[in-house]
Amino acid sequence: MSFFEFLKPKKEKKLPESDQDRGILVFEHTSEVIRAESVLKASGWKIRVMGPPPEIQSGCDLVIEFPLIEELNILRTLRKAGISPKKIVPVSSPLLRPVDLFQIKDFGQYLMVRAANMKLTVEKKTLNIVNISGGGCPDVPYLAQEMVGKSLSEAPSPREIGHTLCGYALQLAYEEMTRRCSP
Repeated sequence: MSFFEFLKPKKEKKLPESDQDRGILVFEHTSEVIRAESVLKASGWKIRVMGPPPEIQSGCDLVIEFPLIEELNILRTLRKAGISPKKIVPVSSPLLRPVDLFQIKDFGQYLMVRAANMKLTVEKKTLNIVNISGGGCPDVPYLAQEMVGKSLSEAPSPREIGHTLCGYALQLAYEEMTRRCSP
């Protein structure tokens, strides 16, 4: 170490993102979460739709996790769109962490992504969709009919052809599968 080494500016250590940096937007209905997600993502916000922690579960099975420091700006963006969350909760303890919606299962030749109650399975070699299941919503058979047998890149987006919470959950699974299968 040279004599002048101590004069060099020290590199700042990037602190890991803590839970206190995150907040949760809780909504009354799933349709509000879907609208809020669209509005916030279109405005460039880094948000994630997740499952609510058991401690704050209400009628809606989804919450939006967001950077807490941007709370006022995010609320302003939502207000302009006519959307208001039921409550805003800072993630202040491990018990308040949102639950990841995705479960991934590798079956060797096939990969399955489950998002909430919907499952999407592809053949890994061809990226062809081989199965869509779950939900119980009336549009699930139609979604399966339109998507099974097509590659991820050829299949229609579930959000474009679905109209229920199942279609929305399938869209999340589709996006996660596309992300995982991209080179």
